[in-house]
Amino acid sequence: MTALDPAVSGVKAEMLIRRPVEDVYEAFANPEQTTKFWFTRSSGRLEAGSEIRWDWEMYGVSDRVYVLEAEKNKKLRLRWSDGSETEWTFVDRPDRTTFVSIATSGYAEDGSRLIDRAIDDMGGYTIVLCGAKAYLEHDVILNLVADKAPDANANR
Repeated sequence: MTALDPAVSGVKAEMLIRRPVEDVYEAFANPEQTTKFWFTRSSGRLEAGSEIRWDWEMYGVSDRVYVLEAEKNKKLRLRWSDGSETEWTFVDRPDRTTFVSIATSGYAEDGSRLIDRAIDDMGGYTIVLCGAKAYLEHDVILNLVADKAPDANANR
């Protein structure tokens, strides 16, 4: 995992998931699986050219994402409604594991607001990767995103 890179004004979170690349890519592209470890509802599958709405119902928030690239088992790239972009890369390893990298860039903020946003995003993507790892490797749903801020949870 790396911290804020001033040259690109972005962040990266990375993790090895002990599942074949086909399974890991599908978990991020297919909302039936992604809702097990990240958002609670989605308007559709991540496919190039699509516009998708993601909801985090426990917090009463949503966002629209625009899928810029969807290269099966290799890459997903999308643009958030604020103009920032996130790219997932999936590296298929010889031992049938997958190294996942999530990088976000294009922040509009600067100064301390940029640092706060970058830290929040890096932490958030780390939680998402941990949740995906538990789900894919052990079929365990950890509720990490909902439990990160339990007092902000609208449904408790």
